[in-house]
Amino acid sequence: MTATDEAADGLRAMIAKGELTPGRQLPAEPELCARLGVSRGSLREAVRSLAALGLLESRHGSGTFVSALRPGQMLAGFAATVDVLPLDGLLELFDVRRPLEAQAAALAAARADEQVVARLREVQKRLAVSEDEAERHALDREFHSTLCEASGNEALAALIDVLRARGSHYSIYGAAEADTIRLASDLGHEALINAMAARDPAAAAAAATAHLSQTEVWLRRYAPLPDDGPAAG
Repeated sequence: MTATDEAADGLRAMIAKGELTPGRQLPAEPELCARLGVSRGSLREAVRSLAALGLLESRHGSGTFVSALRPGQMLAGFAATVDVLPLDGLLELFDVRRPLEAQAAALAAARADEQVVARLREVQKRLAVSEDEAERHALDREFHSTLCEASGNEALAALIDVLRARGSHYSIYGAAEADTIRLASDLGHEALINAMAARDPAAAAAAATAHLSQTEVWLRRYAPLPDDGPAAG
């Protein structure tokens, strides 16, 4: 283990034990170096690596602080890894996404209010008439983000957002069945909206599972090359 690794492990341990709480400024470098038994150079490198992972944040003119330690920040490093996966790796993620998105939909159906349902209806209304692929991708992401946020579980919503992100680089709207794909995707959204409106967690989970499974089928069938275009679902 390098000195930088030792410094990073020591800082993580201090955070995990509650010695360094969210929002607290790190002690002065000499104090930390003495406690961790590392040089200033190793400490600074460790701080940079932890900042990249979302654990620490530097504030110009103020110093380095422990971040808020929110789920979205903690998943920043994971997001960078997921965003370069090839198609076979992306398809493996569907086995993880299905139960997570089903759970998020079920929680959302149990907790969502009329404003959430209305927002989902409005987004889907715009999706149904849009002919612009970039716009459809943005609206699709807004739809699913709204639903996941309605679950009331920030960690679950953040993780799903990370797992969904890579799919945006694999477009299936240029396939021979593009019209069928688009219609099925829209119908999947409608099923989710209806489950939200009915406050039916079981129906919401089933709709989310079916919607995601259909997207996986299309990706396996057409095996598109990665680009900047949107994928359904």
